[in-house]
Amino acid sequence: MLLALSSVPNINSHVRVNALSSPASCHFYINAKITNSATTPRFISADLRMEYSDESANIRAVFLQVLRSRRTAEVLSVENAQPVRDPLYQETPRPTFSQAMESCPKKEIPNFKELLQEENFYLTTEAGEQGRLPVLLLKLKADNSQKKRPVVVFLHSTHKCKEWLRPLLEAYASRDYIAVAIDSRYHGERARNLTTYRDALVSSWKKGDTMPFIFDTAWDLIKLADHLTQREDVDSSRIGITGESLGGMHAWFGAAADTRYSVVVPIIGVQGFRWAIENDKWQARVDSIKTVFEEARLDLGKTAIDKEVVEKVWDRIAPGLASRFDSPYTVPAIAPRPLLILNGKEDPRCPLSGLKLPESRTRQAFEKAGSLEKFKLVAEEGIGHQMTSSMVKQASDWFDHHFNV
Repeated sequence: MLLALSSVPNINSHVRVNALSSPASCHFYINAKITNSATTPRFISADLRMEYSDESANIRAVFLQVLRSRRTAEVLSVENAQPVRDPLYQETPRPTFSQAMESCPKKEIPNFKELLQEENFYLTTEAGEQGRLPVLLLKLKADNSQKKRPVVVFLHSTHKCKEWLRPLLEAYASRDYIAVAIDSRYHGERARNLTTYRDALVSSWKKGDTMPFIFDTAWDLIKLADHLTQREDVDSSRIGITGESLGGMHAWFGAAADTRYSVVVPIIGVQGFRWAIENDKWQARVDSIKTVFEEARLDLGKTAIDKEVVEKVWDRIAPGLASRFDSPYTVPAIAPRPLLILNGKEDPRCPLSGLKLPESRTRQAFEKAGSLEKFKLVAEEGIGHQMTSSMVKQASDWFDHHFNV
């Protein structure tokens, strides 16, 4: 049964918010239930007590309004689930091994498998089939101290699923993190066949009623943060987020939308969508989900996909992606939380030249906050669109350092 948020008092804990009309340093508390009033909340960790610029607050508020515009209802409920024995991958041949993920630093613990505790559950983040968010959580069994632990949320790449991330989850769990993975929209348990994600993108172009590319999963991440901050085993001031490729984009936008994600590491995901259109560098990104662009080309009466088709598709399936929510605006909104961007120097989907402006603006935001040391962008030499063992190690070190693990 779905529980409507408005009908269940106190289903969410209180979170700190800031009104658009108030100065950035003026805070007050309201219930986490979101309404469509003129005063739109921005999510802020109560423990970190950070102040944000008016520009970042405005971007968050407007982005939340866009996310809400295609919600069927605002819901949060929890339901137990069983482990997935045969995960669905929407690619052939089916992937079987990731050297990069297997290389993640892992603490050697006797009887690790016996000490590892697994939780499978669903969060209902909105009404409807896709509002059922599958979650996989791994942690070490608690000792008698019942201490609160840091969390890292992991996000998979296109056509994969949360089970693919298990090597990373186990590695972090061995180091006493709570490790969490989800199925993004139209992936894993939220997919029915090999074309579910592709079909959803086309449907979004045709109907404009969903945002399957990045934005709908960003909404899920806000609701996931609601759940995590209510758990007794979670240190709510130490919730990190990372992901690969599409998952890197999810990490970027999830953190831009919700400041409860306090340490952020997008991997091969950050890019300049407007820059790519203006500089004719959109082809590699478009080719990764080409079906929707081919459908748009036909509908627009074009003989070939061109930058007009690309812009119209982005505006339809992810409104603002190539304009007000592009990387020069949303990446700086992550400041002053620790942010490590990991890309390949030769990545055609995330061209390094397209990151010059967002990198510059982000450095300015961190410098203004007096925390320039908390921002780093690494472009690995000779690497295209690929997550490497080096990236996995750097991400691991970044979380360990900033969470004092």
